[in-house]
This record gives sequence, C-alpha cells and structure tokens, in this order.
Amino acid sequence: MTAALKVRRSLHEIQDEYKSGKNKKPLEDLMRAWRGIKALPAGNRHSFFMLGGYHGEPFRGAGWGSSVYWGGYCNHGNVLFPTWHRIYLLKLEEALQSIPGCEDVMQPFWDETNEESLKYGVPWALTDEFFELDGEQIPNPLCSFTFPKNITDHINGDNPDYSKPAGYKTVRYPYSGLVGKNDIEKTKVHNSRWTYEQSVDVLNNNVLEWLNSSIIVNDVVIPTNVAQKYIDCLDAPNYTVFSNTSSAAEWNGDRLKIDPDTGLPVPGQTYKAVVPLESPHNSIHLAIGGCEVPGYNRSPIPGANGDMGENDTAGLDPIFFFHHCNVDRVFWLWQKKHKATDHFSIIERYPGTNSVDSQGPTAGVSPNTWLNLESPLDPFMNEKTGKMYTSADCFNIETQLGHTYGPGSLDDKIAASFTAEKATENGRLIKASGINRAANSGSFLISLTGIIDNKEYLLGHEAVLSRRNVKYCANCQTHLEVEAFFNIPDFAQNLLGGDKSNWSLKAYVHRSNEASAAKSINAPDRSFLKNDIETLSMISPAEETIKLEIM
Repeated sequence: MTAALKVRRSLHEIQDEYKSGKNKKPLEDLMRAWRGIKALPAGNRHSFFMLGGYHGEPFRGAGWGSSVYWGGYCNHGNVLFPTWHRIYLLKLEEALQSIPGCEDVMQPFWDETNEESLKYGVPWALTDEFFELDGEQIPNPLCSFTFPKNITDHINGDNPDYSKPAGYKTVRYPYSGLVGKNDIEKTKVHNSRWTYEQSVDVLNNNVLEWLNSSIIVNDVVIPTNVAQKYIDCLDAPNYTVFSNTSSAAEWNGDRLKIDPDTGLPVPGQTYKAVVPLESPHNSIHLAIGGCEVPGYNRSPIPGANGDMGENDTAGLDPIFFFHHCNVDRVFWLWQKKHKATDHFSIIERYPGTNSVDSQGPTAGVSPNTWLNLESPLDPFMNEKTGKMYTSADCFNIETQLGHTYGPGSLDDKIAASFTAEKATENGRLIKASGINRAANSGSFLISLTGIIDNKEYLLGHEAVLSRRNVKYCANCQTHLEVEAFFNIPDFAQNLLGGDKSNWSLKAYVHRSNEASAAKSINAPDRSFLKNDIETLSMISPAEETIKLEIM
C-alpha cells in the first residue's frame, strides 16, 4: 500500500489553530522540534548550526580560504538554485523529525502572498519573543538563533569584517548584525534605538511595503511589488529562465529584435520581461535583512544589516527556511502549471548553466563545470542510494520525496497558459546595466522611478542578494556587472511622454548602510513613444555609471 503523502502546511493556518484553541499541538510540536535542533551540539549533522551553515559561513571545503570558490554550498544565479534549496529544505525537515516526539513534524511555509501577509507582514509565530511550551515560557525558537561557535571569515584578506563570535544572536531589519572590530561600537548605538517590540513593528511595516508597493496613475493601480513578481514568475516559459536571474537576464535581452541595417531595435516591439523565481526570493531576503523598498515620503534607516540580507549568514536565521519553503511551493506550482512535475529540462550551455556564472563554483564543484540535471547537489547525501542528491532525484515532490503542499495563495494562478514570444499589452522594457556590485557593500537594491505630472512614481525595483565583501571573491571580480529589467505598462508610457516634449526618469542604488539618492535623467524634446531606444547614463551614489535602455 502506498504511504500517505505528508503535507507542508501554511504557518498561518497552524498559528491560527493554536490561537483559537482548536488544535495547539502542531505549533507546539514545531516549536519543540526547532528548539531541539538548535540545542544539538554544533558538530551534529542534524544541528541547526551545521545545517544553517551549509548556505554560507562557516565556510567549509574548497571555499574555506580560497577566493576562487564562493564559500558556502548554496547555489544562486544558476539553474541549480530551485533544486538545491529543495533538498536543503528536505534535510532541515529530516533534522526536525529526528527530535523525540517530533517524528511527524513537517516544515511549514510562510505564505508571503496571502491576505494575512499582505495585511500584517510576518506571521507572529516567527516574531513573538516568547512562546509557552509544556507550561513553560521559553524564548521563541523561530525568531533568532544564538551561535554556539565562532564563525570566522578566512577570505576577506586583512579585514575579516564578517566574522561573528559564539554567543552572537541573529537579527533582522532594522537592526544591524555587523560585529567586527570596526563595526561593533556603531552597531551597539544603532541597535539601541529600538526595543524588540518596536523593531518588529518596523520590520512588518517594511515587509508590507515590499509586498504591496504600487503606483496609482489616473486612478489606475499598477503593481510594482514582490507579490506581483511571484505571480509573474509562474509565466516563465521554461525551467532554465524560471530558475535563476542569470538565465532570465539573457533571455530578456535576447528577445530584442535588432535591425541589421541600423543596429537599432526594430520599432514597435512589445513584450513582457520574464521574471525568474529567484527575483522575488531575493526581495524577501532584503526586506527581512536590511533594505527598504524605495519610498519618497519617509526616511530610510541607514545602517540596518540583518542576517537574512547577507548570503553568508542568511541560513542561520530560522525565518530563512519558512521563506524558502514558500519559494519551493511556488516552484511546485510552476511545475504543475507547465506540466513539468515529472521532468523538466535545462537549455545546454546557456548563461546560468556553468559553475562560474554569477556567484561562482561552490565547495565540491570544479570551476568551469557545466551544470545539468545530474549535477550533485552537494553536500546532501541521498541515504537510499548512497550518492549525492541530484535535480533528477527531486523532480516530483510527491512521488520522489513523499510530501506535498497544503492550500495556499497562488493556487488559482496555475491554470492560464503563457507564450513567451507573444507580444503583450504590458508594453516596453527598460534595461538598467553597468551597475558594479563591487561598489556596494553587501546586498543592495536597484530601482527605477518616473516623473508623471511632476510627481515621482516607483516603476519597479530589483533586489540583488550578495555577500558583505566581493573584493576577495576572485570569481565575483569577473561577474561584477548587474542588470535589471523593468516592465513599463502602455498607459504609463503615454503619461511619461506627457506633452511629448519632456520626460524624466530616476535610477537609484539603495544600500543598507546609507540613505538612497540618485540624479535625474532628463530627455527634453524627446517622446517616450516615438523613440524606440534611447541610451542614457547617470552617476549613482557609488560613482558608477548606470546605462538605461528603453527597449
């Protein structure tokens, strides 16, 4: 007889049952399991320190002290991003189930696009400071993690500024987690500005802006938010471009048809940019970790640097796994929508399919290795086969891994079909390029705004999840340029054209350690509608030239 599928449920559903008194056991068992793995010795294969550290620090293997390698085992910016994290979740779940009395615990997902998240932000089960378990008030196991050992940065030359000592407690926006010798005093002053309860309010307000941002022009709402990006990524036409930002950037740039006689884009092209799953994923990391969504009527908080906003320590905040459980759920929804639950393919030798693309090779993977469905998802061993898991081992979460997902938002978005080559009413693209990530300390945000009727509107933003210092990452030095694509709706194009004699745009680079700023790009006497491409430049706060192309 076939075993019944285990179900990963929405954390909202579990916490609502607890609050109502209908069924307290699922949340209590979840807390018990998480408390258990956090208490295990650091060297135990099921300990949270061991598992959380696979993503970044403490670096192991070839990346321990070599700048040729990325450092952590995590895959970003390549085609293994969804499948590597799928197995990562499985291993976390196995650890939770190893705690006595927790054999049936399944990792829940934070449904980031449901009504509660869009209204309140982060589920309270992930932010409440305390929780009552077995009649005892305990620190909430889901709101932070205290390091049992030092993590030491062996890569950043003479300035190992992302080391953290035993006893360090992970933090989220608006707090800073920079505790190196050059930062610790500034961090103490910065963090003293909020009580914990106040910081949760600030965090939730920030998450709400990321999830709900939009512009309203002539009484028409245009979504520019992360929730919309999750919806849009379900339309990606194939696994390769769905899976990661590198492949999607190539795909979007490739859609442009060039006139061979003029070297300029063929007039009248309209199409919608493909949004990869990694894009909204990155946005949530920065929302929790330390960047505000661009806003113009409030002050940013320079100096915020939470652990979720840094590749090196993101996996050591428990919220990481609730976020990634939702990312994997959206991956499964994309598979169901595109009839790819039993198999999908990778476009061979496409950008995003080599180990040096984007971040560079991870520990256990040689430089300049072509990635495919049989590439090992190091360091995750399939105990049934005695070999490393591969993407081919986890196509189907139900038949191969034995679990599925409970009801959630976006379930109703997987019926409609999508043809990538078809022109859409979503209009034109603006491509931002020439952005140097070496000039930005850690993760950062690119945004584009337009001036319509003398008012500034956010047209889009793209999060870039990075590490604190790419200076000492050799592969990073060969992949410094960042590109972002922004869809511009038709009627926004008309409004940007105004009287067809003047329009202006602004581009921003937002960092966690400073207020955002940018210079305007103005194009007097030019019509947004008549010109099929216009290449412009500006100097960002980091003194880098950003090129904007209207496509």
